[in-house]
Amino acid sequence: MAAIILPGDMAKLRAALAAPLPMFSFCKQGFGVRSILSGLRRSSDFSGCYVLLREGKPFYVGISRTVVQRLRQHVTGNTHFDASLAYQMATEKTGHKMKRADAMQDTAFRTAFEQAKALLRVLSASLRSRDDGANSWEIWCGGVWV
Repeated sequence: MAAIILPGDMAKLRAALAAPLPMFSFCKQGFGVRSILSGLRRSSDFSGCYVLLREGKPFYVGISRTVVQRLRQHVTGNTHFDASLAYQMATEKTGHKMKRADAMQDTAFRTAFEQAKALLRVLSASLRSRDDGANSWEIWCGGVWV
């Protein structure tokens, strides 16, 4: 696998990293998952890996069974479940020790949470779909490689 499959997968991942999409395209007013997928020329959401880039450098790597939906959740979610990355960023910023549900009700934390989502909206995202023949192990290895 390391000598035969991964070099080709890494080439595909590098190509995806070279052509990222703006994260704000996943949170346009009035655009749901179907509209976003249409803009991506896809009929359905897909399983795969995504890399959030900040100033062209990897910032966060995620794997999802529904990549487009997950990216949209990162920038539009209102709970610690939906927008878990923004929640983590706000937790690091505030250093809170509250339970998650309590933190989401706290004004100072909620401000930090909304600021984190705003930061995520200015990032870009590279997508790697399992549709191109990659299996879960290959997608995971690509995420670790980044």
